[in-house]
Amino acid sequence: MEPSSSGTLYPVATPIGNLGDLSDRAKQVLTSVDLVACEDTRRTGKLLQELGLSKKLFSYHDHNEAHKAPQVLEQLLAGQNIALVSDAGTPCIHDPGFRLVRAAHGAGVRIVPVPGPSAVTTLLSAVGVGGSQFFFAGYLAKKSARLERDLTMWSSWGVPVVFFETGPRIRKTLKIFQKCIPDYKVFLGRELTKTFEEIRMVSLQDENIADTIKEKGEFVGLIEQG
Repeated sequence: MEPSSSGTLYPVATPIGNLGDLSDRAKQVLTSVDLVACEDTRRTGKLLQELGLSKKLFSYHDHNEAHKAPQVLEQLLAGQNIALVSDAGTPCIHDPGFRLVRAAHGAGVRIVPVPGPSAVTTLLSAVGVGGSQFFFAGYLAKKSARLERDLTMWSSWGVPVVFFETGPRIRKTLKIFQKCIPDYKVFLGRELTKTFEEIRMVSLQDENIADTIKEKGEFVGLIEQG
């Protein structure tokens, strides 16, 4: 099938917390597409309801991406326009979508990104970054030994590292930081763009600092050499 006869895949960025951050262009695309491939149909359904939209939703997440990507691609090749969204933020940045986007490229399907919110760039804009480079680590390793090895490797690179962490794990993570990289600067963003948003610089020199961190919500953090 010729690429010109296929539909278009739109990776659409959605709010990470504040509905007001959804762009007018994103609303237009979500209104016009035939199908929305989403990480969680309930969460995306609620977003569309807020926008007054009723759309056909297709469940597309980490656990089913391998076998559902060909199904979505088939619909694209049949001429349907499809939006790809994650639970929050920009698709394919530590979220599902990689296989579908690559398959679409391979099939000659037109891909039109609709940029917008991202937890990574939101934090960077609030804390700054030294120099022009940084490394995005995604969620940190759960096992302490693995995280310690990662920190040793990253420290040899000399660039800031942006990471995700969960509320239940953040205090343990900070204690590992204190052990392995005590002289580093640490910035934490919690519940970004939401009602209880908090952005702070954390001193690893304070041995009790971990106990002052609220263990609720999702965290985005940055570590850099002091």
